[in-house]
Amino acid sequence: MDVGEAAAVTGVPAFAAGLCDDAAVFPPGLAPLDVAVPAHRAHRSAPYAELVGPLILPASALDTLDPLLRDAGGPPLDLSVTAPEGPCQAAKALAKAAELPVDLRGLEVAVPAGMEADEFFRLLGTVDVPVYVEVPRDERRPSIIDAIAELGHRAKFRTGGVKPHLYPSPDELATAIKAVVDAGVPFKATAGLHHPVRNTDPETGFHQHGFLNLLLATDAAAGDRPVDELSAVLADRDAPSIASRVAALDEERTAAARARFLSFGTCSITDPLNELTDLGLLAPALQETPR
Repeated sequence: MDVGEAAAVTGVPAFAAGLCDDAAVFPPGLAPLDVAVPAHRAHRSAPYAELVGPLILPASALDTLDPLLRDAGGPPLDLSVTAPEGPCQAAKALAKAAELPVDLRGLEVAVPAGMEADEFFRLLGTVDVPVYVEVPRDERRPSIIDAIAELGHRAKFRTGGVKPHLYPSPDELATAIKAVVDAGVPFKATAGLHHPVRNTDPETGFHQHGFLNLLLATDAAAGDRPVDELSAVLADRDAPSIASRVAALDEERTAAARARFLSFGTCSITDPLNELTDLGLLAPALQETPR
């Protein structure tokens, strides 16, 4: 399928299904909770609903969420909860979420500084929802990934932030993607993925990863390509070329890549929707309103 043919598809194509987790309350969006929740429900009933994953909220927001959901009524909210303070916070978040009218789709847990894999997973214990372990960017990464694979959890990579050092280089990210794909560990990404293709932000000067670059790098890793090839894909800034390569992925390769690269967090669902449409990868009819 070429880019023109992809644009003719009226539904969300397989490469984009559930790709965009709704991280509206996180920077730089910082939507208030009472705005983010109804906006998420609107996304989930829009023509592009299949593009949208769960609403991502920090564990600290759950107390505020309780009265908001009970007052509003409606079906259970599809939700994933982050625990940036580690497994002890995660346990409290699970207990709180069990009291709420939510469909808990995931628990995203950071590994505290200095905590080794054995202690982290002992404290985490058994969890009956999908667990995304935020893999640290230090010497603990191999042991954490090994344990994630053994226990059947998922990985989470931080790909940006509010300071330049929070953005891993293409080489570092390629090495991480190769490691989890080789270990059979699915992953998600978060932070800094504001556009489909690698770019330099004009306001900050930060070199930002593109989420389509991540998809193609995952496809390359699934094809057992070496790290330097993955790094080259992540560094590619040619948007038409990247879009054409995504459109050309056949059904088998798309399924294989998406079984590994599960989703990424975005503070704006409409931004990736509009940019993917501009690239010819989504049908214009999916856009809820014209820009």
